[in-house]
Amino acid sequence: MSVTFLQPDGLVRSPAFSHVAVVPPGSATVYLGGQNGVDATGALVSPEVGPQAARALDNAKVALAAAGATLDDVVQWFVLIDASADVGAAYGAIAPQLAREGAPPLATGSRVAGLGVPGALIEISAIAALAP
Repeated sequence: MSVTFLQPDGLVRSPAFSHVAVVPPGSATVYLGGQNGVDATGALVSPEVGPQAARALDNAKVALAAAGATLDDVVQWFVLIDASADVGAAYGAIAPQLAREGAPPLATGSRVAGLGVPGALIEISAIAALAP
C-alpha cells in the first residue's frame, strides 16, 4: 500500500501540489526538521536564495536518507522563505526535484520576516511516510 494523494473536485487543480494525503495504516512517519542552506559546519553556502534553496534540499535528502526515506516518500513539504528573498529563484532551484507526475505531495509555502539562522533565506521541512 502506498500514500494516496487527492485533488478533490471543487478545489483548484495543480501539478505542483495535492490537497489531501491518506497514509495507509502501519506506515512509519518521518518528520524532517527545518533544513537551511548551510554546509556541514553550519556556514551558509551563499548569500543568495537559489544556492541556499538547493543546499537546503540536499540537506533534506541526507536527513531523509538517514531514516530510510527519499523525496518520493514525502507526503508534505513546508517551505519558509524570507520576505526579502526572490520566491521565483527559491522555487526555481528546488521545484524540479519536488515535482511528481500525477500525484504531487502536499505543500505549504510561507513568506516570513526572518529565520532562526542569521542570513538564511529559506528553510525546508517535511513529513514523509514509509509504507509497511
